[in-house]
Amino acid sequence: MRTVRIALVLLICAAFGAACSGKSGEGPTGGPQANGGQTGQAGAGANPGAPDQPTNPPNDSGGTGSAPAQPSKPPAPPSDPVKDTIRSMTLDQKLGQMIIAGIDGTKIDEQAKRLIAEDAVGGFILYKPNIETVEQTVALLNALKDANKANPAPLLLSVDQEGGKVDRMPPSFVPVPSSREIAKSGDSEKARAIGEAIGAGVRALGFNVDFAPVLDIDSNPNNPVIGSRSFGPTAAVVSSFGIAEMSGLQAGQVVPVVKHFPGHGDTSVDSHLELPVVNKTLEQLRKLELVPFAKAIEAKADAVMIAHILLPQLDTEFPSSMSAKVIADVLRTEMGFEGVVITDDMTMGAIVKHYDLGQAAVRSVRAGADIVLVAHEYANAKLALGALKQAVESGQIAVEAIDRRVYRILTLKTKYKLSDAPAGTVDMEPINAALRQAVGK
Repeated sequence: MRTVRIALVLLICAAFGAACSGKSGEGPTGGPQANGGQTGQAGAGANPGAPDQPTNPPNDSGGTGSAPAQPSKPPAPPSDPVKDTIRSMTLDQKLGQMIIAGIDGTKIDEQAKRLIAEDAVGGFILYKPNIETVEQTVALLNALKDANKANPAPLLLSVDQEGGKVDRMPPSFVPVPSSREIAKSGDSEKARAIGEAIGAGVRALGFNVDFAPVLDIDSNPNNPVIGSRSFGPTAAVVSSFGIAEMSGLQAGQVVPVVKHFPGHGDTSVDSHLELPVVNKTLEQLRKLELVPFAKAIEAKADAVMIAHILLPQLDTEFPSSMSAKVIADVLRTEMGFEGVVITDDMTMGAIVKHYDLGQAAVRSVRAGADIVLVAHEYANAKLALGALKQAVESGQIAVEAIDRRVYRILTLKTKYKLSDAPAGTVDMEPINAALRQAVGK
């Protein structure tokens, strides 16, 4: 009887084929054929980054459901507020962030207001003629901040407060000795204390950027522009004291800008008046001039100022502030600097006597600069802005390159928590007490 049953089963299987194969998932009502091969879509569908999912996931009762699996979405990347801000900005606003302009007089004027309202300029620099008293300086900086409130990013409000012969503070401030005098103490902690005291003073007025410390090595006794502005004639002294002062400024929540890369110490010409030429090889620069900058980069320097110096062994055509071989190849690639690159003032004789200012600004940005400093005259700032916009619209500079530069600028502003909140009344007693204590260390 058993033999008969087996024979009947074999006859039925022969008649109906795969119905007896036991592979119920491949029939016309289930499995990959029924759902269009869903298991093969995880790598090529709308969400290629999602992992493969079971075709028929278990249902609530522990069985197998018939609905196709939905690919799981990867977790959303964390929001980047800086990128969000850049996405909301116009091209004019982005280019504006790449300019630090000068201002005429001791009060905000209509030209400064237009640079803010029409161009969203990234910041301003004040010089001694702009600074008379504590109260006047606070009022001027507060007025600039107030005018900027509608713009997407706060202003960089900068000053050259080095000490010695480059002292921009009002007369009521205790004078700061030169870098050379500070280094004579032999105590780098004194440089840090002075940096912190300088930072507290300039911040109280409303500044948030100091174009200091000077990292140039005073290696040429005929140098007409550096001299006592340098901490000394050796890389070791300049590195030790310069980085200590930089750290002090950072501790005071002021952005330090180390200068003048790749080194202005071995020049015999003042770049305010003419274009200096330094006929050194890259290997020679590595052994001396570049050493303090390399140490500063290791110590997390935020910003570097590029000098106007022609280095024919590196670039026979363009000065360092306009040279990709200096900025992109040496500073960025070889030395690994990822912070903000700022040109020295583009209205200096080294530039305007040899190049069109607008095209020089374009060339600087193409070489890798993030911010172009145009410290004198409204017309010059507008010329630089116009040239940069034309360069983007003509394809000389990619919008993506502009975005990368603006990202570095806004990241720096975010790091230091800059805002356009007004500075309050300044109490000079603790500021001067801190300066006296630091100088006396």
